[in-house]
Amino acid sequence: MARSRRSLRLLLACGFLPCVVAAPAQAAQPPTGLPPCNQPITLDASSGTLDVATKTIVFTKVMITQCTLHLQADSARGSDPVSFANSQWTFAGHVHMDAEHRGSLRSDEAVVEFRDNRIAHAIATGKPAEFEQQLEGSQQVARGHAEQIVYDVSDGTLRLLNNAYLTNGQNELSGGLVVYNIRAQSVQAVKSPGSDQGVHLIITPDGAGAARPPGAKPAPNPP
Repeated sequence: MARSRRSLRLLLACGFLPCVVAAPAQAAQPPTGLPPCNQPITLDASSGTLDVATKTIVFTKVMITQCTLHLQADSARGSDPVSFANSQWTFAGHVHMDAEHRGSLRSDEAVVEFRDNRIAHAIATGKPAEFEQQLEGSQQVARGHAEQIVYDVSDGTLRLLNNAYLTNGQNELSGGLVVYNIRAQSVQAVKSPGSDQGVHLIITPDGAGAARPPGAKPAPNPP
């Protein structure tokens, strides 16, 4: 078993996309979760409006900060009184959230669940929702997008749903459902339930050029 894990780490060091072919993402041993954070959550906004009837409060041009977490959006809607202990917030308009391990998430809207004064779960939607991460020990940057990205903080996974696309600048992966572990930098792609979209993988050999931008068509063959 120790040997198989060592082999997987070598594959990941060469680039996360080939590991889809070599081994499933569950075999990776991801690092532990987020470090403890005892700092208070701060919220800055241009304005806040309280709706007494619905017991909700809406902030505009809002930024939430705690330790390494930065979350900002054009607006945020939550319950009154304001609490991050166990609550759900909806952020809309130019949503940008810093994820762990030098990752970031951008979307049109995000529904964020707070537990024990920490972000536990986020569902980001957009046309498309996007994320990127500077890969550990590499100059490569992982970039992905989908109509919906579900960020589970407890296990450090991003689930890219519907027209999912992922690249490290050299290799490309697309499908109905792509699951990316931002701690282990490992990836899975499967056919999502109820979808006809399969898995499409492009592995570019070293020195053969970078991956095409999302949506780009292959260059025509020379005459």
